[in-house]
Amino acid sequence: MENTFHHSVTGVVLAGGKSRRMGRDKAFIPIDGLPMVERIIGLFAGRFAAVLVIGGEAERFAGYNVRHHPDIYPGCALGGLYTGLYVAETPYIFVSACDIPYPSGMVMDHLLSLRHGFDAVVAESDNALQPLFAIYGKGCQEAMRLQLEDGNPCILDLFPRITTRTVTPAELASIAGADRCFCNLNTPEDMQQLQIKQ
Repeated sequence: MENTFHHSVTGVVLAGGKSRRMGRDKAFIPIDGLPMVERIIGLFAGRFAAVLVIGGEAERFAGYNVRHHPDIYPGCALGGLYTGLYVAETPYIFVSACDIPYPSGMVMDHLLSLRHGFDAVVAESDNALQPLFAIYGKGCQEAMRLQLEDGNPCILDLFPRITTRTVTPAELASIAGADRCFCNLNTPEDMQQLQIKQ
């Protein structure tokens, strides 16, 4: 299946975490020879109008042809989502955390195909929503801002406030890569569990 180019979508990589539990910068842990963040940027660059990195220090990403923006609301992933939407010049963003080792382009394309008429498209996996490999529209911005101003950084509390399309595991079952697309790496133990060589 040929990649679809989405002119109305910006790819956003969230990179504001401190990697404390991992003990080193998660974004640059190599997976099959490529740093995780580079795998995600490469996936996004072939499909989206622009690619942004949100959060962390700009110097970390100086070697990549992407725009970097500091978090408007630092310290939480919801703040990164809001920043991505705020600075994006497209009506939608597709967001990925920088610590996802196996992002799936086929899963991404399926989620993107469902975006029309919704503020967000979020998959369910392992009995939980997966908000950090998902789509958000500009219609989310005000709800995000109000929630952040209220001091509530919980992304899951956002979805009842917006029009959300939840994608069930059954919908993704036949898509290659869906079984591990939403895994993320927080600790050395996570790497061992996924049998990732250090």
